[in-house]
Amino acid sequence: MIDPKVLRDEPDRVRRMLAQRNSKVDFDALRAADDARRTNQVRADDLRARRNTGAERYGKLKKAGGADSPEGRSLMAEMRKLDADLVEAAKAQSVAEAAWQDLVLLVPNLPHETTPVGKSDDDNVEVRKWGTPREFDFAAKPHWEIGEKLGILDFERATKIAGSRFSLFLGSGARLARALIQFMLDLHTTKHGYTEVATPILLRTETLLGCGQLPSLADEMYHLPAPDDLWLNPTAEVPIINIHREEILDGSLLPIKYAGYLPSFRREAGAAGKDTRGLIRVHQFDKVEMIQFVRPEDSLAAHEDMIRHSEAVLQALELPYRLMLLCTASVSQASAKTYDPEVWFPGQNQFREIASVSTCTDYQARRAQIRFRREKGGKAELVHTLNGSGLAVGRTFAAILENFQQADGSVTIPAALRPYMGGLSSIKK
Repeated sequence: MIDPKVLRDEPDRVRRMLAQRNSKVDFDALRAADDARRTNQVRADDLRARRNTGAERYGKLKKAGGADSPEGRSLMAEMRKLDADLVEAAKAQSVAEAAWQDLVLLVPNLPHETTPVGKSDDDNVEVRKWGTPREFDFAAKPHWEIGEKLGILDFERATKIAGSRFSLFLGSGARLARALIQFMLDLHTTKHGYTEVATPILLRTETLLGCGQLPSLADEMYHLPAPDDLWLNPTAEVPIINIHREEILDGSLLPIKYAGYLPSFRREAGAAGKDTRGLIRVHQFDKVEMIQFVRPEDSLAAHEDMIRHSEAVLQALELPYRLMLLCTASVSQASAKTYDPEVWFPGQNQFREIASVSTCTDYQARRAQIRFRREKGGKAELVHTLNGSGLAVGRTFAAILENFQQADGSVTIPAALRPYMGGLSSIKK
């Protein structure tokens, strides 16, 4: 959530940055709602203070036997009036605060100064490339054709089970997906210093509010109505970030680094007609996620570390990729700066996003009230939160099928995964 002080003190900067993000937030209505809630709060506080002062005076007067005196009766009448005014002021304050919350929760994070200004994905900036796309002496196929011919992917039966945009992994395909999860978790926990976690995947509304998915992304998520009133996890960062919701952390323990595997679920409501085949846009997908809680001054350095951790997976799997720095119009609501590694998919003849690594500064921490103290008894400060794919399992699976396909229809297994596949070196029909 945006810092209300920044909203009040730097309105021109906030307007400019929201425009850079193509935000549709009504800034004037936001400022007016903030003014209204503050005005009502001041009035309620003033009435409360006057009521307390009157109560103290009346108590002293009553103790002296003057409760029924003209002064005592006048004071009692005044307090009754203050009580009524305070009830009305509290109601007005509640309404004003709710109106403010409805607006401010829609405001995206302000982009970091190093995030390039742009109007669309076309303005994202290529930072570097790794690896050389393989040259094929046969026509490269897309992963869905490869997987179906090998009998390791079955989209038709998945549709029979659950509907469109679901996938069914079979045999060596199911084992390969599991191998990817184990490999990624082992890499991040043993080499990169993350603590493995396994969280619930049914989430409370407060959990999604804390990360910024609600209210703006409600249409993209699956909701279980009352009496459950729970949401299916939309992305692995959400439950892991909320491990420390409403906590004050010991600053000496920062950074805190978690890595976890979680199934995730999205409606893909905005993707009608896009990537209807294969594993790129599906309603249920697996993901290994990296999360860090850091001091504000360490946020950018931690971000650079996390993108290297994400890239380490791709390099170990020998997948050629390019690293993109997203522009202001492309970063997610909670992000201030984001890198997207994009892997080359020869069967589709294009680079495709396979991960996303973001620093959210104090945006999520303010919403979820995650703070830390630098020293015992010190002032509580907001942490900075970072999240990164390490990686999306289905897309990595698809990238392996396309990059390691052979002329006879088989797929060579990257060397790094073979110990997780019982030594299997290839998948054949």
